[in-house]
Amino acid sequence: MSCKSISKAHGSRDLFRDLSVSFSPGDRVGLIGPNGAGKSTLLKLLAKLDSPDAGEIVHSKSARIGYVPQHIEKHSGTVQEVLEDALIGSTHIDESNKEKHIRRILGQVGLADPTQLASELSGGRARRLAIAKALVNEPNILLLDEPTNHLDLDTILWLENFLKRSVNTFIVTSHDRAFLDAISSRIWELSHRYPKGIFSVDGGYVEFIEARENFLMGQEKYERSLRSKTRREEEWLKQSPKARSTKARARIQEAARLQHELASVKFRNTESKAELGFSSTDRKTKILLTAKNISKEFEDRKIFSGIDLRLVRGDRLAIIGENGSGKTTLLKILAGESKSDSGTIKYADGLKIFYFDQHRESLDLNLSLRDALSPSGDTIFYRGNSIHIYSWCKKFLFDKNRLDLPIKLLSGGERARVLIARLMTQPADILLLDEPTNDLDIDTLDILEASLDDFPGSVVLISHDRAIIDRVADNLLALDSDGEHNTFNDTETWLQHRKKRALEKSQKASASNTKTPVKKNKLSYKEKKELSRMEETLTALGEEVDALSAVLEDPAIQSDTNALQKACQNLANKQKEVDETYRRWQELEDKA
Repeated sequence: MSCKSISKAHGSRDLFRDLSVSFSPGDRVGLIGPNGAGKSTLLKLLAKLDSPDAGEIVHSKSARIGYVPQHIEKHSGTVQEVLEDALIGSTHIDESNKEKHIRRILGQVGLADPTQLASELSGGRARRLAIAKALVNEPNILLLDEPTNHLDLDTILWLENFLKRSVNTFIVTSHDRAFLDAISSRIWELSHRYPKGIFSVDGGYVEFIEARENFLMGQEKYERSLRSKTRREEEWLKQSPKARSTKARARIQEAARLQHELASVKFRNTESKAELGFSSTDRKTKILLTAKNISKEFEDRKIFSGIDLRLVRGDRLAIIGENGSGKTTLLKILAGESKSDSGTIKYADGLKIFYFDQHRESLDLNLSLRDALSPSGDTIFYRGNSIHIYSWCKKFLFDKNRLDLPIKLLSGGERARVLIARLMTQPADILLLDEPTNDLDIDTLDILEASLDDFPGSVVLISHDRAIIDRVADNLLALDSDGEHNTFNDTETWLQHRKKRALEKSQKASASNTKTPVKKNKLSYKEKKELSRMEETLTALGEEVDALSAVLEDPAIQSDTNALQKACQNLANKQKEVDETYRRWQELEDKA
């Protein structure tokens, strides 16, 4: 599949012009770019849901494309019926095998109950259904538009593993840098910063950042060189040479070419970025908030209990956990917007807290952009200075001609920028941020992180973005579905802890389900020998699990449905053997 000199405009604004890029089987592309660069539009063009204004997109005859949109549509009926509807008109799947095929796809995405109503699925499981709907027609190219947006970390990790193990060829747009680095074999960035409108680098996101920095540094050096050459030619032109000779005419033409090239390179090197910087109070108090023994229950279910927190100026805390663990509830309690069932919270005198709502509920969607950015007129007061609204909206990448546009017509990323703009004008001691990264492009995320680093007060952050958590937070408070909580230094330590807990639960479940009670007599000679070799056995099993996991990464296996299914089953069987061995080890230890 390839794009040949395609162009596409949105209204009077060009998204991209003369764009050329190719895509081959086995490519796993992460597509990034600033908000409004045309990422979603490009995916729709590749999915044949739209046509370019100029140029052409060439698909191979064997190409079957699956497309997962950014905004998931609502479905009626069961999840199986949704996939049955998606298969209507399909000719390459035999009618007698359709039900079996649908069950296999549902199992592949983790939707075990085909009779479950689609309307009752959570956000993460609705995303899984959307992926199943795209997979049911057996595409050999999968296009996913912002699949991680508004998902909890558990679902993101599931999607990450699913793409690595089950999908051979895909293009995915995302602002989640850790996710992109884990899944991508190539990164494309759409941006006016590049001569052809796109920059492609083989490797993950980390390799892309290094290559991009080198390219942009080279482009800046090229601009300086062009500027020097152009200056010499302009000085020559000022002498008003008579273009009589062929040589003189050629030099005039070359001078014009240099001027045009310099203007083009200067435009590419001019990068528009939101200017974020949070206002703080002049407070000298060190301890800002002290919470003791905070607990909360819903419908007789313990959400969390016994939480103690102390926020000191400069603290950076991330609250993490799966959906339903109470992250937002705890943040609202700290903000004073909800009450805890027990415990106390002591605030410093005159404490100023700003709460950033993940659902953007604090925005009146009927307001104009002008009134949302500056409710008291055309002047904004920021860090002791007055700024005209035209300059203020420019800081947040809004064109002054859009100031009368209603908030409801803005994109999710634009609404997030409006909230951040309002946050910045209010001096605060504590920032409570609930999923502030949703809908923001990567460049704005980088600036947000830097701004949070510079903020002298305290920050409490909820996010599914591992990159921003690990850069900003000094400590992590992890809530789990059992109502327990723990603290960690980084996301990797927390994820390893979760794996360990999951294994322990599996072992306990296996032990409780065993039919044969453990005898309390001494170990037999055979059992003693078995126990003495247990560590050696588990080491060997671990190596076998690693080997089977490596088989799943083989492109030949990934492109063969039957071989892939067999490899997955082999890995599941071996993992089950590991779990049984751990259970047996515990059984022998108890008996000993």
